[in-house]
Amino acid sequence: MNNQLVFIENNQVVTDSLTIADVFGKEHRNVKRDIEVQMDKLREANESEFNTLNFERINYRDSRGRLQEKYILTEAAFTLIAMSYVTPEAMKMKVAFIEEFHRMRDTLRGVRPLSEREQLVASLKLSLETAEEITEVKGEVKEIRNMVEQQITLDHGEQRRVQKAVGHKVYELEHDPDLRPALFSEIYREIKDRFGVGSYKDIKRKDMQSALRYIEAWVPKKVV
Repeated sequence: MNNQLVFIENNQVVTDSLTIADVFGKEHRNVKRDIEVQMDKLREANESEFNTLNFERINYRDSRGRLQEKYILTEAAFTLIAMSYVTPEAMKMKVAFIEEFHRMRDTLRGVRPLSEREQLVASLKLSLETAEEITEVKGEVKEIRNMVEQQITLDHGEQRRVQKAVGHKVYELEHDPDLRPALFSEIYREIKDRFGVGSYKDIKRKDMQSALRYIEAWVPKKVV
């Protein structure tokens, strides 16, 4: 079997009908027939320009020195001809051809294929960069979450806990029902001043435990 599936000719990556016949295990005359059938169909479809650009019939001398004909095919032409070769083995050969076309095209462009070690290093570098990006995103998400949590105020149940704590403190300090309203006003006013809010309902959730401790330890500024 021909080890060189494709080659560069006139600064273009191509293969030929002899190589196709060799690789796919076909008679060369049958491969040439397949090519000519497709070229006829392209002419019928008014695609003669495709034939001109992708197929070239040339002469060569065989091993006995006889003058013979073969076709030079571009990747597009090869793909068109090989479409009808559908056995599992033929599919493997088509993949090999396509990969070689790509490799040789990169070579023609001056792109050096990476060695296995270079591919491994590139893969590890990509994995590291991806991990760093994920870590960075997680950090940003955590920061945003912390910022949001800093702004969350008490929900209804937490507001009720503050109210009960205030009521418990006032009733603990004052047994005269007529004097309790003044204590309620004073403790709520000092809670707002202490936590910088317009209402005890606006206390931040993060400050709730501090508010409950403040209420528990609260002492009126003057004896009512």
